[in-house]
Amino acid sequence: MREKESLSIDALMRTSGVRFGTSGARGLAKDMTDRICYAYTKAFLAMLEEKGALGGKKCVAIGGDLRPSTPRILTAVASALIDAGFTIEHCGRLPTPALAAHAISRGMAGIMVTGSHIPEDRNGIKFYKPDGEILKEDEQCMREQSVGLDAELFDENGSLLEPRALPTPTDTAKEAYIRRYVELFPSQLLKGRRIGVYEHSTVARDMLCEILERLGAEVVPLGRSEVFIPVDTEAIRDEDERLARHWCSKHELDCLISADGDGDRPLVSDEHGRWMRGDVIGILCARMLGARCVVTPISSNTAVERCGWFERVIRTRIGSPYVIAGMQQAEHEGLSAIVGYEANGGFLQQSDLTINGHLLPALPTRDAIIVPLAILSLAEQMNCQVSGLNKLLPQRYTFSDRLKDFSAERARELLAPMLTDDDRANLAAARALLQDALGDIVAIDTTDGVRLVLASGDIVHIRPSGNAPELRCYTESDSEDTGIRLNRRCLALLSQWLEERNP
Repeated sequence: MREKESLSIDALMRTSGVRFGTSGARGLAKDMTDRICYAYTKAFLAMLEEKGALGGKKCVAIGGDLRPSTPRILTAVASALIDAGFTIEHCGRLPTPALAAHAISRGMAGIMVTGSHIPEDRNGIKFYKPDGEILKEDEQCMREQSVGLDAELFDENGSLLEPRALPTPTDTAKEAYIRRYVELFPSQLLKGRRIGVYEHSTVARDMLCEILERLGAEVVPLGRSEVFIPVDTEAIRDEDERLARHWCSKHELDCLISADGDGDRPLVSDEHGRWMRGDVIGILCARMLGARCVVTPISSNTAVERCGWFERVIRTRIGSPYVIAGMQQAEHEGLSAIVGYEANGGFLQQSDLTINGHLLPALPTRDAIIVPLAILSLAEQMNCQVSGLNKLLPQRYTFSDRLKDFSAERARELLAPMLTDDDRANLAAARALLQDALGDIVAIDTTDGVRLVLASGDIVHIRPSGNAPELRCYTESDSEDTGIRLNRRCLALLSQWLEERNP
């Protein structure tokens, strides 16, 4: 008889280094052993059973990105599902929103193995209930689970001794995702447009090219890599800035498009190779889709309120689960045409929408591909180049960057004096630390991290990343140069603070 061990997920999170971030479970790939990924999968199933979310269906859609550690983790996930009596629909390597859309349309759960945009040595798992992405309350329910494992399944390093064979992948989810967008827009929408696709290592690269070509564009594939590149749409690397300008000039592009590792965060440039901010393209995408209510995190550009296009704007903490919860609350209040977006550009859709006479079913998880298509469609409507769309918005600029190797412990130490229950004390602490570098601080918001409003009207927002040991800084100003300078001054001061504590 096999020996059983009971594993507390809460204890695993505290000891393994694999824990929930802003979206899904994340950790170093070496820490995401088969045993831990197996346990997390069983906890997910237990949560679904406890909440009665399965609806009698014991089939789960699975997929993954192009990271080298993904196949092993995917096999561990599949082994846990099979051992629990579930069948698997293996959707292969595909964007996270493609897997989510397929699972939602079939009323079944989904699991995506991806670390999104974080470095290659890390990975993650995203979990989907039959009605969409798990929320923070679901994560807490998973955390409270204790799961039984057969100790004999694993060696001393936590590796499966006899991993289950993955089923042959199908293209059903990929094909449905392509149809979702090809059938939404006129077949020759992009005729005459020359569009570059920065392929790097995003799992969305082939689908992006196919969708653009089927909508009439001349597509120029660029920068394909078989080595994983951690493209972060909120902290674009200098080399990607240079590549975009070079490629747009050399190939005379109307636009350059890309996405992060799992294809749920977009990158869109104008014809000059200037990457557009995610919280700007989110506003434009929402307008093109006819949104009435927009839900977005506290870090997003305030142009969404200033433009006056939407009946309601709701602000949340950072992370797609919070945006989804905000969209659900808006729906509960009776609002319609509800969408959301994040500062990273990922676009979420709570309501079914009708575009060009075609139904666009709700997709309440981050999606990358709808954004460039909406931007290009809006440019066609306005008869302008992509850069011309900036004139539609109030001139308000955002910029973001990060400090790497900034531990969660140091971040808590830094922010704790500004996160008390006393707003006056928080403001005083912020002024003591940052006023010399930033200027007069007149207000503080602690919805998520520390968001400071300066007397000039500029904004500085500091928060630790939920996915990696990084400290992020977001700035906003009426001037692009001012926003960048403010961001760099703030990060320089915080870097000095860290060095003094890590000699």
